Amino acid sequence: MDPIRVIISGGGTGGHIFPAISIANKVKELMPEAKILFVGALGKMEMDKVPAAGYEIVGLPVAGFHRKLTLRNLAFPFKLINSLLKARGVIRRFKPDVAVGVGGYASGPVLRIASQNGIPSLLQEQNSFPGVTNRLLAKKASKICVAYEGMERFFAKEKILITGNPVRKDLLSDIKREEAIRFWNFDINKKTILVIGGSLGARSINNGIIETIGQLPVDTQMIWQTGKFYIDEMKAKLPADLSDRVLVTDFISRMDMAFAAADLVVSRAGASSISELAILGKPSVFVPSPNVSEDHQAKNAMALVRKEAAVLVKDDDVNKVIEEASKLLNDEKKLNHLSVNIKQFAKPDAASDIGKEVIKLAQGN
Repeated sequence: MDPIRVIISGGGTGGHIFPAISIANKVKELMPEAKILFVGALGKMEMDKVPAAGYEIVGLPVAGFHRKLTLRNLAFPFKLINSLLKARGVIRRFKPDVAVGVGGYASGPVLRIASQNGIPSLLQEQNSFPGVTNRLLAKKASKICVAYEGMERFFAKEKILITGNPVRKDLLSDIKREEAIRFWNFDINKKTILVIGGSLGARSINNGIIETIGQLPVDTQMIWQTGKFYIDEMKAKLPADLSDRVLVTDFISRMDMAFAAADLVVSRAGASSISELAILGKPSVFVPSPNVSEDHQAKNAMALVRKEAAVLVKDDDVNKVIEEASKLLNDEKKLNHLSVNIKQFAKPDAASDIGKEVIKLAQGN
């Protein structure tokens, strides 16, 4: 029997890329001879992250359609047509047995051409409120793997599998807090806040933190990922007397060490971030981004807030983050309560369940 051939498309942010790589890794673990090809968007971070994970990737010139009036939208139809033509060529050459869409610009053209060629497709919908692309692709998809209940509002019930979102395998370590604190050259006796604004950073969170950093209690330290666009500005504005207990970095390569050190996490409410925090049982303050389609981050966060599994601070109130975080760190009972409740959202077998479904569809084809 020939090795199965799997094409995985999507990306744009770490929230799409890292789950995609987790799915690929699981397929390879279950079927080492499987052939896997990624398709992403030219200029996006998947073009670096996927090869670094050991997989081949092809880039499409596709880009998103901006909701605000902008001249860049004039190029959208030409990039889309070009991407569809390139996707057709990629599928003709690679001859996949199954196409997997993880969200992001490249998913649309690839899965559309795949369905036109009779190739079964699997969608991995991470959010509690799907975007327009996945709702359109769902009509032809064979299976749709979701992380939240109630998704039959958007998708055909018979296609839905509740799998959760895959997380990076390297996060599932048994690193002790003491070891992680030493890794960051921090004080073992101080509480630690981890601030992450997504793989590209978050301007509003960064501004809110730097404007109120003076409120950080003396018994508290912080690991702060700003993203590459904001690192220089935030470092320049950080008061010198806080440099020994506020570590400012553009990107955290050892997220396992960062999570292990954290007593509390401040984060955007992307689906991938929520899944990671749930598996790790981390008490969290979510600041949903208002700049996403269908306001899906707020909906993601509210699904947890309703179960008393997280605290929400609106983007407009981001200046209250340090105050809210400090209050929580002084309430051990509330921290434990949040930790226990967020674990209810954990799906540790997500990558395995999705990987098995991918293989089943490929073999059925």
